[in-house]
Amino acid sequence: MAVQFLPEDKAGLISTVLESLLYGFSLLMFIGTMWTLLRRPEVNRPMVVVACLLFCLSTIHLGVDINRLNTGLILFRDAPGGPQAFFANPSQTSFVFKNAVYSFQTVLGDGVVIYRCYIVWRSIWACVLPSILWLGVAVTATGSVYTCTRPSTDSADIYVRELGRWITAFYSTTLACNLTATSILSYRLWTVNRSIQRSRVGSGVTMPVLLVVLDAGALYSVTLLAALICFVLQSNGQYVVLDMVTPIISIAFYMVILRIGVSQTNLSNRSATDQSIPRIPLTSRPDNFSRSKPMHVRIQVEQSTGDSPTSVERDLKEDLGGQTQSYRDPL
Repeated sequence: MAVQFLPEDKAGLISTVLESLLYGFSLLMFIGTMWTLLRRPEVNRPMVVVACLLFCLSTIHLGVDINRLNTGLILFRDAPGGPQAFFANPSQTSFVFKNAVYSFQTVLGDGVVIYRCYIVWRSIWACVLPSILWLGVAVTATGSVYTCTRPSTDSADIYVRELGRWITAFYSTTLACNLTATSILSYRLWTVNRSIQRSRVGSGVTMPVLLVVLDAGALYSVTLLAALICFVLQSNGQYVVLDMVTPIISIAFYMVILRIGVSQTNLSNRSATDQSIPRIPLTSRPDNFSRSKPMHVRIQVEQSTGDSPTSVERDLKEDLGGQTQSYRDPL
């Protein structure tokens, strides 16, 4: 039996309110993300499509939850079992549909993280383990949604043996996939940033990207871990966390692109400021300058390789943010 300190109908109300608040943040971030992606001459269409899909899925999920509140609290208030029986039924059509939307959004979000790993590493071998886990996420998501639709599903308990195993496996695999992909991506960004610091003076865009990747991964992972713990403990708090995960997936995706866009804007403004500094004309040299000793200048030319820190940093700025022509089609 589920922990009864939070009834199902109360959990449904709280979860929808919190989801609406997070959806508001994701809406603002979606607008900023689209502005960042579309203001460049070369638009990365796959990233635009993913951003629109995540926003549409979040909107659909919130609309279903609002409709469930109306149905459960108003239309089913006098039905046998009342609103609590409605919200506790895992085979209810609206519950199955919103979980299918959440499952697809999870698969899409995890796939984007793996895609970023491939872009940064330039090697498919770095994505083997995350890809295997990603396939596990897709299988367990399909199994959990299908199990909810079976007539044998207990309409009074979501924590029954078969359905509970599918959902526990789904939470576990998506958490493992996100942690693995984020760790691989963060390690590569850290090594690139260390190489950049050794080869030149100043800071580039790699460290801000690394920090925001860690922040986005931590936000998503903590939420998934909370959902997994609540489900294992058979607490109805998992309903609350489950509805919060949907907008958080979109927020984690938007965070990376927005932070890269801000970093690129700051670098552009800094370059423009440096170019606007007045310089002393060569024709206005003082008289004593011509009588001074000749100055010997040595110019050292370094030949950069294809995998130099500066080239890797440029790829990070362009590919993670979706700004280049070369990597517009891998999705």
